Amino acid sequence: MTGTTRSSADLDIRRRKALFRSWHRGMREVDLILGSFADGEIGRLSDGEMTAYEALMAEPDADILKWVTGEAAVPTRHDNEVFAKILTYREAPLA
Repeated sequence: MTGTTRSSADLDIRRRKALFRSWHRGMREVDLILGSFADGEIGRLSDGEMTAYEALMAEPDADILKWVTGEAAVPTRHDNEVFAKILTYREAPLA
């Protein structure tokens, strides 16, 4: 997978920006983790979940990768339902 597989036509501007940013971060591994998650879930996230997701995306890629792989503990500010969804989504088999 090299980029989004989801159309942003049905998304509001906030979610369109988040979808784009999810796929264009700088570290390819994090692009794949967050981009794949955004493709599948961005349209279903509540406003509160979007706020948490945007806060996570403000973090450096290297930190996000360490948290996702378990190399470092997830800080309490990001240890929330959205991060749990990202981990669950990452572990799900591809359809």
